[in-house]
Amino acid sequence: MKILFIGDIVGKPGRKAVSTLLPGIVGQYGVDIVIANCENAAGGFGVTRKIVDELYHNEIDILTSGNHIWDKKEISNFIDDYETLLRPANYPEGTVGKGSVVIDTRLGISLGVLNLEGRVFMKPLDCPFRVAEREIEKLKHKTNIIIVDMHAEATSEKEALGWFLDGKVSTVLGTHTHVQTADERVLPHGTAYITDVGMTGSFDSVLGIKKEVALERFLTLLPNRFDVAKGDIRLQGVLIDIDNETGKGLSIERLNIGMEG
Repeated sequence: MKILFIGDIVGKPGRKAVSTLLPGIVGQYGVDIVIANCENAAGGFGVTRKIVDELYHNEIDILTSGNHIWDKKEISNFIDDYETLLRPANYPEGTVGKGSVVIDTRLGISLGVLNLEGRVFMKPLDCPFRVAEREIEKLKHKTNIIIVDMHAEATSEKEALGWFLDGKVSTVLGTHTHVQTADERVLPHGTAYITDVGMTGSFDSVLGIKKEVALERFLTLLPNRFDVAKGDIRLQGVLIDIDNETGKGLSIERLNIGMEG
């Protein structure tokens, strides 16, 4: 099974990259399933129902997220309407939404996705390592192909989770920092890993935000409005090949594809 995981989609430029580039990528690489992190898809912060529908319309099968999923207040009114729109699983019991899902793919094979959020330099949520153990045990009753989105700030925390889950899941993919790392590899027991899959949006920017706006914040320490940048639009992500029988990762390849014009 070939899975494409698209890095954090940032604003309208990121959505444009998806609508323009994704069909060609799916055809060129023979992609079976597309997963994307959508927590920055609405103006760089959060996601709306309209944008969720737009992303599903553009051939994305499953949407993961992170701490910014709550930035648009309306999310609480619709997140439960979508089976494959995830928030991190380690939020407190009773939080709207869900952190994992199993779907039947077009290949007739079940696939599980688990969304987690880190705690280092972030919110004091439930332990992602212990939550991962519990969630994976449940998912294993339905499938041995499990994709983990670890949405975290600290490289160390993401890498530690990769080693912790090596051999227990098919992939551990880091998101949140918007900078694609060059450490993609298959760990010794068959888990494909990368610290951060990158960002889909404007690279003439600071993490997708207009450079001058970000610089003003750093130079003055005064609050200002973060506006999404528009130039040098790219789609970043990873292509993972997974053994359908064992659920082990066979390979992982970085993608960094720009738009013309």
